[in-house]
Amino acid sequence: MKESLLKKLSKIKLLILDVDGVLTDNGVYVGSDGNEYKKFNIQDGFGIYLVQKAGIKIALLSGRYSKATEYRAQELKIQHVYNGYTDKLKVYLELKEKLSLQDKEIAFVGDDLPDLPVLNEAGIALTVSNAQSEVKKVAEYATKASGGNGAVREIINLILKAKKFKY
Repeated sequence: MKESLLKKLSKIKLLILDVDGVLTDNGVYVGSDGNEYKKFNIQDGFGIYLVQKAGIKIALLSGRYSKATEYRAQELKIQHVYNGYTDKLKVYLELKEKLSLQDKEIAFVGDDLPDLPVLNEAGIALTVSNAQSEVKKVAEYATKASGGNGAVREIINLILKAKKFKY
């Protein structure tokens, strides 16, 4: 782990997460009744609880609307949820202004081409191991874990380490 990345992570006040492919394994289960189901990682969820306890705000930013995403966000008490917003950069800029933050205080985790504009704008661009190659080229850090399989917790652990947060 580069010391320069830890130094940047220590300044983070907002962590923005893409949903499909980051918080989930990119799978969508659709029942015969048309209901949609997604698998979320429990360790990622506990990491979100911890990082919020450390005073860092969390935002979900998904280009695809899903009731499952809304439900999970409510369960984790995530206040900033943008579910079904295809212009991710516009949302990023609005959040930055609303929370009076600078780019260097914001980290974004994305995995696919629609995430590139935000990855290029955010203070810290992060991705998951199974991200598209174009995303990996712009990210400062790619997790060892794949999306939906502990990647978010891995990133949160780095942020908490950088901030010297004690559990």
